[in-house]
Amino acid sequence: MGGIVILPEGFKLAPKSQISAEVKAKNKGVFISPYSSEFDNILVVGPIAGKTHQELIFPVVAPDPGKDSNVKYLAYPLYAGGNRGRGQVYPTGEKSNVNVFGATQTGQITEIVTSDKGESNIVIVNSNGTKTSQAVPAGLSLIVKQGDTVKAEQGLNSDPNVGGFGQEESEIVLQNPIRIVGYLAFCFCVLLTQISLVLKKKQFEKVQAAELNF
Repeated sequence: MGGIVILPEGFKLAPKSQISAEVKAKNKGVFISPYSSEFDNILVVGPIAGKTHQELIFPVVAPDPGKDSNVKYLAYPLYAGGNRGRGQVYPTGEKSNVNVFGATQTGQITEIVTSDKGESNIVIVNSNGTKTSQAVPAGLSLIVKQGDTVKAEQGLNSDPNVGGFGQEESEIVLQNPIRIVGYLAFCFCVLLTQISLVLKKKQFEKVQAAELNF
């Protein structure tokens, strides 16, 4: 499996000195790198074993608005993508063994020969007597047998491809700690004001009740 994260400009991969020990332990065996020196806000990882890494953690550092006037305390778009499985085509252009291999022509399967390496060679004869063969790589489960009649491009093996690609769009908010402290102080003042008003109201009600009883 592998992954890619497109960060806003100015955000980049955190140096090792700023990554916590917990994150280092979870990312053991995972090598995250920038896409290029020009696009250091694009991070890529993989291929890695999907059985040992069910989640990917991208340690990121944010730019400092105090040092860069182009950076503001705002919400920025974030794009992430993940891929499971490997390519369906080898560099030579041939199909890999994560594909469904189809029949080369319509006809009857007259012979299935399995080599020592596990590769199957399926011979198909059409109504005109033309004989063709289709090789199915080792490791794939055939769903046809000798004597079956198949159509052209009909699948000869079960689909082994359990991979896929997923993507997500989200946002990352760059916050100023002073603003957060100010917001908490504001909320605290509002809470005290509300409590004071409730207590004052209760006190006023008690005075009214005492005057009525008098």
